[in-house]
Amino acid sequence: MHQSTPAATEFLRQRGAARLPHPGGTLLTHLLRVARLLDAWGADPDVQIAGLCHAAYGTDGFDQALVEPAERELLVELIGERAEALVRLYAGCDRGFVYPQVGGGRPVVFRDRFTGREFVPAEPELRGFWGITAANELDVLAHNPELADRYGSALCGLFARAGELLPAPAREAWARQLGAPDGPCAR
Repeated sequence: MHQSTPAATEFLRQRGAARLPHPGGTLLTHLLRVARLLDAWGADPDVQIAGLCHAAYGTDGFDQALVEPAERELLVELIGERAEALVRLYAGCDRGFVYPQVGGGRPVVFRDRFTGREFVPAEPELRGFWGITAANELDVLAHNPELADRYGSALCGLFARAGELLPAPAREAWARQLGAPDGPCAR
């Protein structure tokens, strides 16, 4: 666990995360579950705290921001520069642009949905991004059967295409949660 987890949890609570509905309860309960899942997978502390704060700026799938882009320094002070950069990478990911490229055998170009800037993240950041993404989506699907039915197979395919960038425990968790005798992405 990251040393800033209690302070970050209180910060998220003060910013309203405990009042926002989310599959399985509130946004705060979701964020805590994501961080615990990353911990169980052996993610490094920066990835765990980034998982806890992954929705601070809102995301491509959840547009309710708790922290405005102009307030980035608050999050940097609270969780550190690397963890905040992972939160920003996750929150800024233009999924419609990025996800179709995954598994295409070339570097995946990210587009920042806030600025439009395109770039190729370094491998450690990509690994953190995919771990957070997998933990987030697993938790959402575990708490919303309708979303699991609608998106589970496509997400499982996405994570299969992410290959070795996805931590092994995350791949195993996806196979357990969405697996079936017909294959790991059968539903």
